[in-house]
Amino acid sequence: MDFQLSDDQRALRSGMRDLLGAVFDRDRLRAAVERGGALDRSLWRELGAAGFFALRLPEEAGGVGLGLPEAVLLFEEAGRALLPGPLVATHLAAGLVKGAAEGEAVVTAVAGDLPVAHLAEADAVLVVGAEPPAGEATGAESLTGEALRAFVAAARPVRSMDPLTPLHSARAVAERAPAATERTPAHAGRFRFEAALLTAAEQLGSAARTTEAAVQHAGSREQFGSPVGAFQAVKHLCADMLARTEPARAAVYAAAVTGDPVEIAAAKLLADEAAVRNARDCLQIHGGMGFTWEADVHLHLKRAWLRAASWLTGAGTEELLAADLGAAGRLPRSSAAPGRPVREAGGGG
Repeated sequence: MDFQLSDDQRALRSGMRDLLGAVFDRDRLRAAVERGGALDRSLWRELGAAGFFALRLPEEAGGVGLGLPEAVLLFEEAGRALLPGPLVATHLAAGLVKGAAEGEAVVTAVAGDLPVAHLAEADAVLVVGAEPPAGEATGAESLTGEALRAFVAAARPVRSMDPLTPLHSARAVAERAPAATERTPAHAGRFRFEAALLTAAEQLGSAARTTEAAVQHAGSREQFGSPVGAFQAVKHLCADMLARTEPARAAVYAAAVTGDPVEIAAAKLLADEAAVRNARDCLQIHGGMGFTWEADVHLHLKRAWLRAASWLTGAGTEELLAADLGAAGRLPRSSAAPGRPVREAGGGG
């Protein structure tokens, strides 16, 4: 079985990188930081026109008709570029919330008691139940119109560590949320795991970008007449960054193919670690420059921290993996799949 990217997938990834380089370069990134993370609606519509949100909708529904593996490639590029906004929620709301697929509507999500991103600018909110135990799922609801306005009015702004991601606390509000405008037909458990995988893809893109930035700086910055990358300690840091990024990439790509919740959990765990630790090491390699506001390293680190706490947290991921290992331990030794339960035909999608 060949898990290399196809020519079409490579072209898709390259096209998205070129698009983001044109519509969200470093100047626009810094402009977004200066305006406190407020969304650029024209950029949102450009993403919609490029098929970013409608990628997985069937062609007869106005979408592109591709799958989760292709969506992962786009979100990886979004993570590289530090693209702001509730990208995951809007992508998953395509076909469920009017205007989401075209980029005309901004959709955010509230899951459990975590802060909600970009709530003040949202045209709809998907309310997903608290993080469930392994194998369980909760309801998902869509708030628009009057229900949304009441929800936003009751939420409380909180300070965000990421200047590109304004946050609101909606823990108590979600528990007494107004009657939903509609209940989404999507299964909330699938919604949560797909959101976790796309978030992991963003983390992967960030991890790859900070690795490249660290290697580039190590090769150009000189101390004592030599590039700092010539020193063994710096070489080890760069090698460690790559050694975290590539296993995370393999895990994220594989989980996109199988859609298996346990594999998605493992991919999220690896991608979170790669994004956070790589950003820290990149900052270390940049030295004093890395701590300055003008450097972009801190933006990757702060966003990585936020993503690591969203959808599947470290604790939730560990519970899922532990439950899967416990179930595998009860299998008879003659199982055809050591360490994993035998799945029925058609499962794992």
